[in-house]
Amino acid sequence: MVYIVGTRHYWRKSWLQFFQEREPIFVEQPEQVPSGETAYIWGVDYEPQRFKANVQVVHVEDGFIRSIGLGAALERPCSWVFDSQGIYFDATRPSDLEQLLNTKQLSEKEYVRAIALKNQLVQNNMSKYNTGTTASLSVPSNKLTILVPGQVETDASIKKGSPNITTNLALLKRVRSEHPNAYIIYKPHPDVVAGLRQSEDIQQQAQYYCDAYITDINISTVLEQVDEVHTMTSLCGFEGLLRDKSVTCYGQPFYSGWGLTTDTCANPRRTRKIDLATLIYCALVEYARYVDPGSGKQLSPEETIQLLAKRRTQPKRPSAQLKLVLRQLHARLFGRK
Repeated sequence: MVYIVGTRHYWRKSWLQFFQEREPIFVEQPEQVPSGETAYIWGVDYEPQRFKANVQVVHVEDGFIRSIGLGAALERPCSWVFDSQGIYFDATRPSDLEQLLNTKQLSEKEYVRAIALKNQLVQNNMSKYNTGTTASLSVPSNKLTILVPGQVETDASIKKGSPNITTNLALLKRVRSEHPNAYIIYKPHPDVVAGLRQSEDIQQQAQYYCDAYITDINISTVLEQVDEVHTMTSLCGFEGLLRDKSVTCYGQPFYSGWGLTTDTCANPRRTRKIDLATLIYCALVEYARYVDPGSGKQLSPEETIQLLAKRRTQPKRPSAQLKLVLRQLHARLFGRK
């Protein structure tokens, strides 16, 4: 028996799609899970001491190839990850993904699949949310071009993974101080741009530290035109690695500490050097699960990319736009952290 704790009613359909092999029980509070059972929770929403003795807690979060559109706008997911130790964005403790990366040795077949998956993602201009336009971005050819991706400053990924730099403005200042002659692009998080998440508005201050402030261009398109990515813990760093960009991490995202990035904040649990194929295979094949949110059919990551690429060419559904407007209204009235 498995229990799903505290999820909103809207997301129950998605939970059921990822649990086709069993029928989960939905409860509101951790205390309702009987001793000896398994509880699934979103992210790090609940303290461990709220569960009864011998309850196995599994943490769930969006995967790295999620959807066409934002989760905060109620776009249903194609990918989630499930972690029995911690969760990939929490660098304060081990996770299943970290254990995989510390131990996994790829077979030749797995290596070939990982490289093919990398190429498929890049060729399809695929990212986590796949929002924004593919408009070209004008950058100087005679300067180092750096992308600084903004994050939602209240996110657990910063609280649990970036002990030294914790705000977008502090990150921008640091990057500018270390690269005074670079062409720096700042791109705020799409949830913030859409008015769905709260984060400090730094547009006015940012102009002193960046050369371009962009909001509406797809992150994949931007990545193709920069030389480096500098980030706290953003998934954009992983997406930069997929496109063979140099990545500097000021926090401890799951892809740092393995010899693939320049790190200013070491993680002593990450004990070996790996190649990019190992990172890709562990994160996208072994760690994540995939479904078609329309049919509920279980998919491979390759099939998920094909599905999202096809969906991106289809006209936007009126219901999707209505959900976005309602979520924006809700965020303005009640706030959303």
